[in-house]
Amino acid sequence: MKLYFTRHGKTRWNDEKRFQGMMGDSPLLPESLTAIDALGQELKDISFEKIYTSSLKRAYLTAEGINKQLATPVEIIRTDDLRELGLGTLEGQLIPVIEERYPKDMVHLRQHLDLYDPTPFDGEPIEDMLQRINQFVEKAVTEAKEGPLLFVGHGAALTAAIQSLTGKPLAELRDMGGLYNNSLTILEADASQPPYKMIQWNDVRFLEGLGSKPDALL
Repeated sequence: MKLYFTRHGKTRWNDEKRFQGMMGDSPLLPESLTAIDALGQELKDISFEKIYTSSLKRAYLTAEGINKQLATPVEIIRTDDLRELGLGTLEGQLIPVIEERYPKDMVHLRQHLDLYDPTPFDGEPIEDMLQRINQFVEKAVTEAKEGPLLFVGHGAALTAAIQSLTGKPLAELRDMGGLYNNSLTILEADASQPPYKMIQWNDVRFLEGLGSKPDALL
C-alpha cells in the first residue's frame, strides 16, 4: 500500500519567518493556491481511499484544494493527531529572534533531534509527537482496504515522523533536511506495522515555473 504525504501550502507566517507550531496558524498565501492546484494535478489520477489531514486550517484547506483536483474526490478526515510539533511559547515568534535566544535548541531542532530539549519554552517532546503521528498512520494503514492514502500535515512534524516510519532513529530523522511546502513524499507499506519503505522524498518538480521558491525552514 502506498502512503502519500505532503506539507501544507505556504502561509503568511512562513513568509514572515515565524514559528507556527501546534496552536499557531496563519492564512495561506494566494500563491499557495496555485501550488496546491499543481500538486492536485500531480495526484489527480490516483484513486485515494481516504485523505487524512491535520485539523489546523492551513492543512485542511490544502487537503481540500488537492481533493478538488482529483478525478475521484474522496472523504477528508481531520485529526488533531497530525498537527504540527508543539512549540510552546515560540509559536508566533520570529525565527531569527528565537535563533539568537535559543541557538543550541534551534540547531538541535533542525539537525539533532536526539539532543532537542523543548522544556525551556514549554514545547512538545519529539517522542510525544512521533507517538501521536506514527500511531495514527499505523491505525490508518490497518483500517484501510487497499489504499492508497494521503496525509496532509506540517513541516517539522512530518519530516521527523516520515523518517521514523522508515525505521530511522532520532539522531537521523533530520539527515535529509526538512520538507518543502506542497512537496510530495511516498512510502510503501508492505505490512500495517513499520518500518515502511521510502519510495520518494520531498519532490517539488511539479512546482517548477510557478515563481515561488520552496521553503523548508523547519
